[in-house]
Amino acid sequence: MKLPGKTAMFTASFLFLFFLISTLYAEPLPEPQPNPDSGEGTPIEPQISRDGGEDSLFDESLLGEEAFLSEGPFLEEEPFLSEETFSDEEPFISEEGLLSEETFSDEEEPFLSEETLLAEETFEENFLDDDAFFFEAPPLIIEAPIFEIRSLDEIFPDFSQRQRRMAMSSTGLRNSFVKDESPTIIPDPDLGIDLLDNIMKRNPSHLIEALVVLPYNERELDLLDIYNALGRIEKIKDHFVTLNGNDFYVFTESTRIESNRSRRAISDPLPAVMLPFSETMYLRLKEFSFGDLFIRGDVSISMYGITYSMTNFIDVRYFLFPIMRAERFITIIYLEPVKEGMLIYSMTGFYLPGFIADRVNLTPNINRRIQIFVNWITDGLREQENTMAEQEDYLSSH
Repeated sequence: MKLPGKTAMFTASFLFLFFLISTLYAEPLPEPQPNPDSGEGTPIEPQISRDGGEDSLFDESLLGEEAFLSEGPFLEEEPFLSEETFSDEEPFISEEGLLSEETFSDEEEPFLSEETLLAEETFEENFLDDDAFFFEAPPLIIEAPIFEIRSLDEIFPDFSQRQRRMAMSSTGLRNSFVKDESPTIIPDPDLGIDLLDNIMKRNPSHLIEALVVLPYNERELDLLDIYNALGRIEKIKDHFVTLNGNDFYVFTESTRIESNRSRRAISDPLPAVMLPFSETMYLRLKEFSFGDLFIRGDVSISMYGITYSMTNFIDVRYFLFPIMRAERFITIIYLEPVKEGMLIYSMTGFYLPGFIADRVNLTPNINRRIQIFVNWITDGLREQENTMAEQEDYLSSH
């Protein structure tokens, strides 16, 4: 019998036609939306016409304006931006696609255009380039303090004619007194040359003041000349005083030592070419009567002059008996170039117990030693004059 075969063919044909008709009249799937994170538009799936056949699947003529507006935006090579895409802030337009304002968070700064980026790069290059920020400032003028050297009358305005004449002589002006008496050589208190207060801090029993103005010979002297003259410690022993018509060398040896703890002798340095702010040196002077004297020399430099302080840092003994404790003898010498010459002003203080002072008059002995120091400084200044004069003559001849 052929009936079952025909029934099977009929059933198969019916099912084929059913699926074909269902496919033709089925609703299209929803259009895939562009991915905002990718920056690229999603390709549009081909549309099947509601009334056409399979030939209309890839027919671009069927994608007219009505289809474009109803089915969704069609993305070409350059993205289309509608008004709804923009927010209050400026959007970012890239070459790849569209980024919505949801890309930016509240904390992030808005993306800048290519021109802005180029401008920023140019700014960074200029910022790192020193020449880009070069500017010409107005000239800065610093005026160094210029002052004239002072005169003897300015420093000692209360001098009498006799005092002034004595100060300008070769012997100079000198006075000795005890602690309850007043000095006679008093500089202007406004000038800051106060040797007496520093001396009185040591509580001396006896004081000696002296002043001499050394006239210039070859040239005017300056602070560097003073400093180099004070540095010739080995020359102290070469100076003497006249006693009863005879030359008397008070110091038989004079040398520098390393420090207050090391007594090893060292040589004087070469003359300096620059002034230090201050300096401390240690000396050993072998005295005719008292043996070795150990002295600390402190140099301090001011605008107008140099102060040289000499203090014994070890007891002074006469044979085996100490007659002056450490730090109880001090001589302060102030030197300043003035109009009339080199001013050498000194004050010395020392302490002697009463039973020694009543039996031994040490003031003449101290006076002679002060004279040696003044002669030593004077000789050093003359040597500075001669040395500089010889150098100037050599340079002028060559």
